[in-house]
Amino acid sequence: MAAPNIVNVSSIIGKTAVVDLTTTNATAVVSNAASSGKVLKVNSIVASNVDGSSSAQLTVSVYSQDDIGGTATELVKTVYIPANASLIVVDKTTPIYLEEDKSIGATAATANDIKIVCSYEEIS
Repeated sequence: MAAPNIVNVSSIIGKTAVVDLTTTNATAVVSNAASSGKVLKVNSIVASNVDGSSSAQLTVSVYSQDDIGGTATELVKTVYIPANASLIVVDKTTPIYLEEDKSIGATAATANDIKIVCSYEEIS
């Protein structure tokens, strides 16, 4: 579980993850496996409330292990997103690097109200 040196990279692959929060349990948004040999640069996380009439509550956390394992450290905690609105949790001016064996997960207070779009770069 190392932090790969990104000075002389051989590959940068742009990716987008789309996640529907269909339960009230934590759901993985993006995960970097323990021996991936990669670092993930998260450029943006946008959460959209698709409920047309009610606000929706969201928590987004960085986890100390892949697959939303270990300890969660909140980026945003119990933030309300108005009906039919979006919240920018992370943008390119404040990226997050996910080293090996780390992950990001999201939890909604109400199932099926929030969708997450995460843009990131897989660097190796």
